[in-house]
Amino acid sequence: DLDTFRNEPFWRERFGDDDDQEDIDIFSATPDRLPSAQQTYTINDVIADGCFLARPTLVAMLQQLQIKKNIILQGPPGTGKTWLAKKLAYALIGRRDDSKVRPMQFHPNLSYEDFVRGWRPQGSEAGGGSLAMLDGPFLEMVRDASNDASNDYIMVIEEINRGNPASVFGEMLTLLEADKRHSDEALALAYPRESGERVHIPPNVYVIGTMNTADRSIAMVDLALRRRFAFFDLEPMLNDTWRAWVNEQCGIDDEFLVGVAQRINSLNEEIAADRNLGRQFRIGHSFVTPAPGTDIGEPEAWFAQIVETEIVPLLHEYWFDQSDKVADARSRLLSIS
Repeated sequence: DLDTFRNEPFWRERFGDDDDQEDIDIFSATPDRLPSAQQTYTINDVIADGCFLARPTLVAMLQQLQIKKNIILQGPPGTGKTWLAKKLAYALIGRRDDSKVRPMQFHPNLSYEDFVRGWRPQGSEAGGGSLAMLDGPFLEMVRDASNDASNDYIMVIEEINRGNPASVFGEMLTLLEADKRHSDEALALAYPRESGERVHIPPNVYVIGTMNTADRSIAMVDLALRRRFAFFDLEPMLNDTWRAWVNEQCGIDDEFLVGVAQRINSLNEEIAADRNLGRQFRIGHSFVTPAPGTDIGEPEAWFAQIVETEIVPLLHEYWFDQSDKVADARSRLLSIS
């Protein structure tokens, strides 16, 4: 019941009150005032740190994470998926505390033995040493969370579909379900430490994954994984909030930023309309969002460099057999007639 969650003290402390939306000053946090592990971190701080999503969208993400336990942020390159995943983790636990947030990246060579538990070589001599059964990062976090029920633990998995999630998670894929987060649902592992060992994932363990929708090398996500995660689409956010934040943090003139947004939005419309590409290949706002406090003295040169070294190379990947199309897009981005 979402209304029940909203009225709980922990919810108001961590996520704030929707009625305060109009009172938010998105520039209230500066690099000098980033919260420490002992200070609170809420949705207001996510916005202040440079998130351009509407506040109700962030609230919905945290609500679903609290209920479902597992979410995936998916979107085109440059939409801030990894950045937002970590900020949502901080907001969930209510403070910036990296001891409770465990980042990881999936890749094709990652295995169950690396992630959960398996036999791995020990000893410094090449080809020597012995084998030892070691817990992987996920089972280590499960153990820490089981011993610390008063705190939440979040694993942030970048590019969760780059590996084979069904193989990497193994039995954990079943135990990820929110309604199986108790000892009655415990399962035996592929590599038990002792006869009769059973493991379950406690309710204070959460998983936030990210997926790049433009990566052609990645296969469709296993349906079993999809059922256990809630999915949120991230879009390019070259909106008024983005312009105001970049203007305030980096001193770039608003009129120039309007032009940047118009050019990239026009390019994104062309990409979305391309039958061989689509909306998942659009250019995200992160490409043109400098780090907070960066002084951009020459905006034209700054934008030109991004076009030449980041956007155009990506377009060459998109339109690898249409160099004229890439050249035309480059000219329009740089307003070269």
